[in-house]
Amino acid sequence: MLRQRIITALILIPLVIGGILWLPSAQLGLALGLFVLIGAWEWSALIGLEHWSRRLAYVGLLASLLFNIFFLLEQAWAMLPVLLVAVVWWLWGWRAIVDYVGALGVERAALFRNLLVGVVVLVPSWAALLILHSQPERGPALLILLLVLIWAADSGAYFAGREFGKRKLAPLVSPGKTWEGVMGALLAVSLVALVGGRLLELDGWRYWGFFVLCWITTVFSIEGDLMESLYKRRAQVKDSGVIFPGHGGVLDRIDSLTAAAPVFTVGLWSLGVLG
Repeated sequence: MLRQRIITALILIPLVIGGILWLPSAQLGLALGLFVLIGAWEWSALIGLEHWSRRLAYVGLLASLLFNIFFLLEQAWAMLPVLLVAVVWWLWGWRAIVDYVGALGVERAALFRNLLVGVVVLVPSWAALLILHSQPERGPALLILLLVLIWAADSGAYFAGREFGKRKLAPLVSPGKTWEGVMGALLAVSLVALVGGRLLELDGWRYWGFFVLCWITTVFSIEGDLMESLYKRRAQVKDSGVIFPGHGGVLDRIDSLTAAAPVFTVGLWSLGVLG
């Protein structure tokens, strides 16, 4: 399993970085949109849509939303309300994680709500990534910085949790995550923030505001991971899919990003980094 994970990562990471650096934003949006639609297919299974026609209809709904939003991205400011809705939802989402008492089984009565959750989780994060990438001159660098931040948080949490982890973060949702892992994630991200702020040529309050933003983004990335774990636990599955050997499905790879991307993008707007 570990060997598969490493091989898959060695293939995926260069492809992702290469796409960010060399593809125009429109083409990157199409590529990322495909992954979002695969994620929507996986989400439809997690929330209990069993028949393929209903799952396909849900994917079609998200495809329609992506298509319409795509033409608004030239006026990035017009997307700010969409991102703010996502940020507010993720703030509220902590309650679902904290209140979870270990219930298993798909919430049939909450199907409509969970359909909407899938939209809020997937669509704004896609828009946020494209807004970052489409920024003049340093757009690709901003997107890579976000990914490096997420990767640093994941790595810091993994190694700190393995070496020092004792206090469980959310044992009923994800037993492997610990508070020590959270501290490791924040420490690793601090290094990224210190370097990233300099590379963005921020100074004064904006430099330290960026540092705080990176910490906040890390906290939300952890929430994104926990939220997907909650839905998988209710659905009683280990992975959301099997598309990536050793890594599971698309949702398993982008869970942290779905929460982090809107928060990071709104934060950069508030710091005056985005145009």
